[in-house]
Amino acid sequence: MKRKPQLSILQGLLFTYCIENTRNIKREEIIASKSVNDPEELAELFDALTKPEFYTYTLEEQNWYIETIRHYLLTDETFDSVFYLFDTYFEDDINDNRAFMGVLLDCLVRYRAEATAS
Repeated sequence: MKRKPQLSILQGLLFTYCIENTRNIKREEIIASKSVNDPEELAELFDALTKPEFYTYTLEEQNWYIETIRHYLLTDETFDSVFYLFDTYFEDDINDNRAFMGVLLDCLVRYRAEATAS
């Protein structure tokens, strides 16, 4: 059964970057070393930290994340509710939430393609 898109699930996917997550100096250093507003550096960050976690999700959960982001990018959604009161280890504020989510979507789609190709 296909799940409906739901913005609230995205905070769970991004919890790796949240200050409330368990302290891990190495992870915090990786996050702080990348520019959250540079698409290439953001993709590198997702590759290092989101990719391994994404692979632990079921195929249904992976599809839910991908389809949720895709769905809301096709609307005028700003993703403000995803980042509201969401303190991260990023050095800078995210300048464009939609661009951030676009990079995340591209990465998640690539991870799925890599997983199914092997």
